[in-house]
Amino acid sequence: MLASSKTQRVDLRISPAAKEMIQAAARAQDKTVSEFLLDSGLTSAAETLADRRLFILDDAQWHAFQAALDAPPRARPRLSRLMKTGK
Repeated sequence: MLASSKTQRVDLRISPAAKEMIQAAARAQDKTVSEFLLDSGLTSAAETLADRRLFILDDAQWHAFQAALDAPPRARPRLSRLMKTGK
């Protein structure tokens, strides 16, 4: 978990049914609603960010990835025209 200095507040509006579900889930894990939401939110945030920063390739995929990076760029006439004219 991140540093425990609690200096910021997050407010959100949810339906009564959503609040009841979150409260029940927090009780099931013997946590406060704040603890439950913070733990769940941080876990989800870490997974979301990891999906954008970390990817795992086997040897064949790694070699294909390297080849794609090393290959010269393909000519893109429409993109080139767009960059020159803005149309």
